[in-house]
Amino acid sequence: MSKPIKNIIFDLGGVFLNIDFSLTSKAFIDLGVLQFNEMFTQHFSNPLFELLETGKIAEAEFYEAFRQETKLPLTNEQIKKAWNALLLDFPSDRIDWLENIANKYQVFLFSNTNQIHYNHFIEYFAVQFPGKNFDSFFIKAYYSQFLGLRKPYPESFQAILDEQGLHAEETLFIDDTLKNIEAAQALGLQTIHLKHPLTVLDIDL
Repeated sequence: MSKPIKNIIFDLGGVFLNIDFSLTSKAFIDLGVLQFNEMFTQHFSNPLFELLETGKIAEAEFYEAFRQETKLPLTNEQIKKAWNALLLDFPSDRIDWLENIANKYQVFLFSNTNQIHYNHFIEYFAVQFPGKNFDSFFIKAYYSQFLGLRKPYPESFQAILDEQGLHAEETLFIDDTLKNIEAAQALGLQTIHLKHPLTVLDIDL
């Protein structure tokens, strides 16, 4: 029998933030990056994107490396706009739900992201919800570029458990990507695979 849940670690994209990878793919293809789908998807990223998502390279270095890899004379702003195209909105009913859940459990966030995306969605949230800071909804929001580790690598989950003193068997992990769910399960976390069209509003906690 599973132990009672005391802690919840949430993913971001596809959970609280609507995303559409096809929009970024289309934006890059429109810029002439015809091989973009071989470089990055929700389930795979080549070494350049892994370096960005783990904070190993800065934004300016990413843009330069991207130009070298694609052999296209794109501006930083063109790359940034296309890269951010996948980021959509924060449905207000999910944020209300999060606020309620945070009164019942210790809640954390763990997102594979990067500084370019982070700057964009944090600013967008502040516009959509004036006076509110997204990260303040969590005891701590963990972003891969600050943690230096990303999902689905087991050490990324373990780092959070260790820092917060959490027991895996008392911790629920919610994500929309199966390989991340499987990695968390291997460490003993309870999990919910939030497959589209399900949202957090469909979870009974």
